[in-house]
Amino acid sequence: MAAAGPTRSRIGALCRQLLLTFSILSFACDACKQVILHVPSKLDAEKFVGRVNLEECFKSANIIHSSDPDFQILEDGSVYTTNAVLLSSETRSFTILLFNTDSQEEKEISVLLEKETQVQKRRHSKEKVLRRGKRRWAPIPCSMMENSLGPFPLFLQQVQSDVAQNYTIYYSIKGPGVDQEPLNLFYVDRDTGNLYCTKDVDREQYESFELTAFATTPDGYTPEYPLPLIIKVEDENDNAPIFTETTYTFMILESCKVGSIVGQVSATDKDEPDTLHTRLRYSILEQLPSSPTLFSMHPSTGVITTLSSQLDRELIDKYQLKIKVQDMDGQYFGLHTTATCIINIGDVNDNLPTFTRTSYVASVEENTIDVEILRVTVEDKDLINTPNWRANYTILKGNENGNFKIATDPKTNEGVLCVVKPLNYEENHQMILEIGVNNEVPFIREIATRVPTMNRALVTVRVKDQDEGPECNPPAQYVRIKENSAAGLKVNGYKAYDPETKNSNGLRYKKLHDPKEWISIDEISGLITVSKVLDREVMAPRNDVYNVTVLAIDQDGRSCTGTLAVNIEDVNDNPPQLLQDYLVVCKPKMTYVDISAIDLDEPVHGAPFHFSLANTSPEVNRIWTINKVNDTAARLSYRKNAELQKYIIPITVKDRAGQSATRNLRVDLCDCTHPSQCASTSRSADVSLGKWAILAILLGIALLFSVLLTLVCGVVSARKGKSFPEDLAQQNLIISNTEAPGDDRMCSANGFTAQTANNSSHGFCGTLGSGIRNGGQETIEMVKGHQTLDSCRGAGHHHTLDSCRGGHMDVDNCRYTYSEWHNFTQPRLGEKLHVCNQNEDHMPSQDYVLTYNYEGRGSPAGSVGCCSEKQEDDGLDFLNNLEPKFLTLAEACTKR
Repeated sequence: MAAAGPTRSRIGALCRQLLLTFSILSFACDACKQVILHVPSKLDAEKFVGRVNLEECFKSANIIHSSDPDFQILEDGSVYTTNAVLLSSETRSFTILLFNTDSQEEKEISVLLEKETQVQKRRHSKEKVLRRGKRRWAPIPCSMMENSLGPFPLFLQQVQSDVAQNYTIYYSIKGPGVDQEPLNLFYVDRDTGNLYCTKDVDREQYESFELTAFATTPDGYTPEYPLPLIIKVEDENDNAPIFTETTYTFMILESCKVGSIVGQVSATDKDEPDTLHTRLRYSILEQLPSSPTLFSMHPSTGVITTLSSQLDRELIDKYQLKIKVQDMDGQYFGLHTTATCIINIGDVNDNLPTFTRTSYVASVEENTIDVEILRVTVEDKDLINTPNWRANYTILKGNENGNFKIATDPKTNEGVLCVVKPLNYEENHQMILEIGVNNEVPFIREIATRVPTMNRALVTVRVKDQDEGPECNPPAQYVRIKENSAAGLKVNGYKAYDPETKNSNGLRYKKLHDPKEWISIDEISGLITVSKVLDREVMAPRNDVYNVTVLAIDQDGRSCTGTLAVNIEDVNDNPPQLLQDYLVVCKPKMTYVDISAIDLDEPVHGAPFHFSLANTSPEVNRIWTINKVNDTAARLSYRKNAELQKYIIPITVKDRAGQSATRNLRVDLCDCTHPSQCASTSRSADVSLGKWAILAILLGIALLFSVLLTLVCGVVSARKGKSFPEDLAQQNLIISNTEAPGDDRMCSANGFTAQTANNSSHGFCGTLGSGIRNGGQETIEMVKGHQTLDSCRGAGHHHTLDSCRGGHMDVDNCRYTYSEWHNFTQPRLGEKLHVCNQNEDHMPSQDYVLTYNYEGRGSPAGSVGCCSEKQEDDGLDFLNNLEPKFLTLAEACTKR
């Protein structure tokens, strides 16, 4: 099967009978392959005729020319009519001239236009069965112009099968445009295979149609495969480009650089992409205001840029552009559309604020503050109510004392000058200020380099006088009065003055505060009179200045307050005084003691001090010596043969001006390790007993004897005595609760006290194991029995010997010599010490029992180590720290 070539229909069917033949022009150049185009007999102006492949002939041509003025050739080889053409003959020809200006090379293409013809053939069917094998038809290219004017039906092409030469063939088609939307757009002649279009087509709606052609015999036999038939709709430039917006709005800052981008516009075209129909060109048609020309537009991208840096918002703040977009790459026959572009000019700080006047005058009363005295105005051409317009005022000169402040009124942009610190007419009648102004944001650099960055103006402020009250200036005035001055002494006092007259006439004075009422003030003259003797040493704080508050009042009752500072000059009226009156010196540990003195007078009348022994007795002078340590201290030393007793030592201390004083210093030379021990003993010895105290002591002694008598009777009433048990290790010394000081005693069964132990450092009963001597024979008493004190103790209770007598206990009284007691106790004490000297793992440990050197009698430390645990359990430590009155009572009880 073969198909007729495609035809292009541009006008009506009536014009298809005409053919126009172009004569071929002859050029002295190379000729390329001839191109044949089939056209209707009538062609309208500016209509597409066909396309010629120019690059195949001459690729580097830059000049394209047609020999026939009725036809125009574009860069892509498209052929368009410039005028309406009517083909009067079957053919018409013209030549396309291609020329390269660089190489001076020329080529030509001959174009032959042939009038479209229709060939119709009848095929008669044969009555025999077709036996040829089926084959697929080759698709035949077919196209049609959109928006065709007819006449309709419009012939497109002919579909034929080779089988039609021998048999009768019927043709049919299916697909979009036939039996699918749009319906009935195409049909085929059943006998001839001619394909027709019934109406015009819009390419923007249907770019192509994919039909299927069928060839069958009358009896329904299909000798051919279905033929795919694609009908392409050729584009016509029937759609003008359209801007994306009807009005564009952009903003550009004034004083911008040349070439600054303002904005970009864009447009769309519904015609076929990548053709001249959609190749767009942008341009500016008109600018309002028209002069000077400030903007340009890129023809391909639509980007708008500036041509000048002289954009000034203060002159013109808005420009309007009429812009155009045209297809066909901007050629005159291309379709176009226009739009509006509004360009607003943004403000920058390119104008200085300037004062409306170069000088101002203002006035203000003295002694007034927080008042507005002047408003200044400025002019600024920048945009109102923006940082480029808002003003910042500052005082450049004349406000060194901080009397003024200038601020900006946010509503009016005025500068408001105020007084924030009172002015004094008497000091300055008039002040001249220099003020400056600039904007909140800095000037742009280009402008700032050409003009000053701040405008200035002068303000003259005149100070008005007021009738003021008295002025206390300076607030504190000083006078000097010697210490110990006699009462009635008159001295110049506080002086206030009237600021207008600069004198004190007519002022009255009154004392508001006088801490010690030492002075009085004359109401008229202000003189002060000493009422009492001034003593510098009694002032607090000790700053040698006595402050008196004074009130000055004028005739109108206005007043001011000042301070009269009385500087009391010191005199040497205080001798140095010893800081100590009683000292304890421990012999032989301390060989000296330091004493010091103080002087209440000023340093000029004070140290260095001279210490000496004054009118001492020969005994004191022989034992004691005094030597200087520093300006305020001396060292009191004693000789080695000094006896332990109390001394009264008179010591004289003299200051640098010769003022001296003598004081008796009590010194206790004592045998001790710490002064506190002797001090406690001394206080106890000084206690004297009254008659009621003696009576109380006698009653106590009687009560004590009654208790002892009761105890002896109880012991005598024991039924039988016992000797030492065989296991002496099970014996315990019976510990008696002690509730008052007394002697260490061993009590026998017969009710009498055997011996009194020597006083140890504890000084009370309860120190067991000490030697007991009576008439040179060493003896010791011991109460023994099967039941010990520990066996009588209950959980959480402490029992005495009497508390154990409720049970069965036999007590025997035995007397042994000291040597027998020593032989009995030493081995067992050794075992106890050996056990105490071991830790929990029965290993030797050196932190339990240690050997201590003898440090003298009465050590306040007491016992340490494991051996003190028994004493701590008994709770008798308080006996070492009894008050002196209990010690005295104990000594009285021990006397026989």
